[in-house]
Amino acid sequence: MDRINPESKSVLCTFLDKNNQSKYVFFTQKRSAGDINIGFTNGEDVWKTHLSEEIVSQLFKKFALKSTEDCTVKLKYACKAGRAFVKLQEDSAVLHLGPEPTDLSLSLSKLTVSEGRTEVKELLFKMADSLQQLESQGASSSFSPVKNPQKRSSEYEPRNHHTGPIVAVRKRLPGDSLINPGTKRKKPATGVAFDDGDDE
Repeated sequence: MDRINPESKSVLCTFLDKNNQSKYVFFTQKRSAGDINIGFTNGEDVWKTHLSEEIVSQLFKKFALKSTEDCTVKLKYACKAGRAFVKLQEDSAVLHLGPEPTDLSLSLSKLTVSEGRTEVKELLFKMADSLQQLESQGASSSFSPVKNPQKRSSEYEPRNHHTGPIVAVRKRLPGDSLINPGTKRKKPATGVAFDDGDDE
């Protein structure tokens, strides 16, 4: 297996085989020399090939590309367009990026078991690093410093909520009527008088 330059950049995407709906992870590895490694895996087996600088130049002319970045993006979106399919053989595979004869087809070699495990391991850590980077960017963008600490602290103080109109309670003075507040009782209460006559 080719040793990947530490400065290489990877492009990852998933695609479904339009014929049998098998799912694959497609990846490209741009190298500093200007050439590209491409491959795909189903999670168990890995197929990979090396696109020399000469082949990359041919792709530039065929698809009117200007850089290797354009080439990797072109391959990525061709896989995600839903028209790609794979023809597997015993020790190789052909990746067709479309059903038409003019569409690009790439022949890839199947890696050995040990090489495939190493490649899947590198892809796994690459995806984990990408997720961690996205989470870090999201956390930094959502953070905003407190401009007015006094205003912020007041938000956590308890508030008195009034659910109805405020009614002033007037203190009752001696002699005020309980039935009609504010008026004086005219006569003191004398109670109820009962006649002592005998019942007939």
